[in-house]
Amino acid sequence: MTIAAILQRKGSDVIQVGPGDSVLAVVRLLADRRIGCVPVVEDGQVVGIFSERDFIHRVARDGASAFDHTIGEVMTTPAIVIDECTPVLHGLSLMTKRRIRHLPVVTEGRLVGMISIGDLVKFRIDTIESEAASLRDYIQTA
Repeated sequence: MTIAAILQRKGSDVIQVGPGDSVLAVVRLLADRRIGCVPVVEDGQVVGIFSERDFIHRVARDGASAFDHTIGEVMTTPAIVIDECTPVLHGLSLMTKRRIRHLPVVTEGRLVGMISIGDLVKFRIDTIESEAASLRDYIQTA
């Protein structure tokens, strides 16, 4: 099972921002869309990622002036990315080891989707439940 299977179910629409966007505008976007992060894209390439955690660190450092920066100044770079061929378990392992909750999905240098740890866990649980149901059916008909 690969990341492509998750994107087929979830879709590939991704909210993205540019490095020149203001922190205030992007924080408002995160709040309005109720999301935790966005990939930062320039000329079609993922150049970083901006998350709630990036904002919290900047506020702790700069106080209210954190809003005066651009996303390019506060984003995490380089972004950790995966491709559609990555196995789901590898994605889960990567997120756990790196202590991140979101991964941009990039194919041939282009952003094609975004997955969260919740997407991966849901997919894994659905798979396990399906396998258990198949085993129950097999045992009952044997």
